[in-house]
Amino acid sequence: MQIALPSPSYPLTLSQSRPLRYGVFFYLYVMQGIPAGFYLTALANYFTGKGVSPDVVGSFIAVIGLPWAFQFIWGPLIDRFQGSAMGRRKPWVVGSQLMTVLASCVLLFVGDPIAQVSTLGWLFCLRSVFAAIQDASVDAMAITVIPEDERGRVNAFMRAGYLVGTGIGAAVFATILRDYGFHSAALLQIMFLLTGVVLMVFIREQPGDRLLPLFSEGIPQDRMRINQSKAVASTHIDHDFKWLFSELFRGLFARQSMLLFGAILLAYVSNALFLRAYNHHLIDELGWADTDVSVLTGTYGMLAATAVALIGGSLADHFGARRLLIVVMGIVAVYLISFNVLSASWVQRDVARTGLVVLYFMDPAVSAAAMPVLMAICRKGVEGSQFTTYMAFVNLSDVAGTYFAGSALLHFTAPTIGLFGGCLAVVAMATALLTLRHYRKT
Repeated sequence: MQIALPSPSYPLTLSQSRPLRYGVFFYLYVMQGIPAGFYLTALANYFTGKGVSPDVVGSFIAVIGLPWAFQFIWGPLIDRFQGSAMGRRKPWVVGSQLMTVLASCVLLFVGDPIAQVSTLGWLFCLRSVFAAIQDASVDAMAITVIPEDERGRVNAFMRAGYLVGTGIGAAVFATILRDYGFHSAALLQIMFLLTGVVLMVFIREQPGDRLLPLFSEGIPQDRMRINQSKAVASTHIDHDFKWLFSELFRGLFARQSMLLFGAILLAYVSNALFLRAYNHHLIDELGWADTDVSVLTGTYGMLAATAVALIGGSLADHFGARRLLIVVMGIVAVYLISFNVLSASWVQRDVARTGLVVLYFMDPAVSAAAMPVLMAICRKGVEGSQFTTYMAFVNLSDVAGTYFAGSALLHFTAPTIGLFGGCLAVVAMATALLTLRHYRKT
């Protein structure tokens, strides 16, 4: 019996369809954003509303974020093992997605999340191990199949997908937590994540790839044709781990890379630091219901952030990502400093609400400019590994900001933390500006 060969005109092929690339990477990032919105916003605000100490909430988030700190390990593995009939990256994406679903099932065994915050954190940490692999494999797939002239817009769609996912995770899961309890929220998350696995089964990276792995080798002619199609679709050179890690560390620790990425990371941390402090202030100091904060975040905040991400992606492609990056960092700094100087006006609900929605502009605006810049400085041969490492630390910045804000709230007010975040944004802008000027001249 002969093996049915892939059709070269198969419509769901990423390398052959621009709309498909936009749609698939948007949706894959929605699937990454939903759990983040669930635990970073809905659960964190839920714990705050139930009187859990801010440092305990911060530690809960930090434990979940531990696997992201070691995500640089997965990039070289993904780059090293690419010889599947399903394509270079798809086996990693589908496999890690499936393991994420299975690991999420363990959350159903938690009886009382308030009394078992620590246990819940470590179970989420287990899920994060596979989520980190999934994130690395999706980013590796993106940098492989996205043409250079589309990077700004596709990255904008990716970040927009993540924001939509976090919006769903915040608004929907906050309501589920309040009305139906933790187990219903955990089960709904599993169902959402499972749709991502089903979607990717029907997607190909290149025309010669198979939808499913080969469980029988078939006749020699079929094997030859499959190998030929894979050779056309994939021109990468296999390298050993020594070469991969050597090149990765050269790329990461090049002076330009360290300065630019350090500045970008500071911009992300400044935003995340104030976001958690401000959410806590609204609930604990101003008496807002935790569901009100989460729903506002997941509706108006998410819609505004998505619009900014999409517009920013187009601007990055049109005017240049490096120029846009400096402008955006300046906007973040001005917002954080001015809004926190006027903290006395937060008692007015309209002012506080507007401030929270505007705060959600900052992350996607930074991402729209930063992602193409980071892609451009990745070293040839290890682009996937280097970019996934950058993205790991970008994701970790949300966790780090929440953790440090939780500890800082024991000693400082939210406006003080926000002003400190504004100062970090000023440092980020100055570092990026000086670095880009220097390397433009040299």
